[in-house]
Amino acid sequence: MTHRQKVDYHIQDMRKKGVGISLVAPPLFRILWAIGLKIPPPLFLGFVPITLITGAMFGAVWGVFMWILQWQASKMAAEIAVLAAAGSGLCFGLFIAAYCRRKARSLGLPAWENYPRES
Repeated sequence: MTHRQKVDYHIQDMRKKGVGISLVAPPLFRILWAIGLKIPPPLFLGFVPITLITGAMFGAVWGVFMWILQWQASKMAAEIAVLAAAGSGLCFGLFIAAYCRRKARSLGLPAWENYPRES
């Protein structure tokens, strides 16, 4: 089974179980898969990789928007803005990682290499 087939199977399997598409295949992961990265879905990643991937993306996007919309006009120092964006990204990443790992445990998902389980 190719990576793409496995991801498609996972999406269908989780939808049958009532898991929302935003958790099973969030837009960030769809983009990563579209550019050819063979990264497992978030429910199959460990705590640290989920934290780093989601936190870095959130922190970067949120930081840019805050800089454009508010921080630049208020003359905030760039160093403080970067620290604020990194801190918010870390908090977001930790929350998402905890949620994903908890959900994966409740679904009894095996390691990505063993998915889908042989019946």
